[in-house]
Amino acid sequence: MMRVIQESRLAAYLKDRRSKLDSAALGYPQRRRRTPGLRREEVAQRAHISATWYTWLEQGRGGSLPPKCWHVSPTR
Repeated sequence: MMRVIQESRLAAYLKDRRSKLDSAALGYPQRRRRTPGLRREEVAQRAHISATWYTWLEQGRGGSLPPKCWHVSPTR
């Protein structure tokens, strides 16, 4: 039960943070986006994880983040 709660909190956090990232400020081309922020694939690339795994994390079914992702800067 506790793991499910933690995964859903992580999922909510990741979605919130992704929506607040400015794609132009991070060097991505200006193009039409259906939702604000970066695409999942762009976040995954910056975090050095697969887009599939990032999607699972954001959906609350991917487990926890590996230590290599804890300190990834949004400007990296």
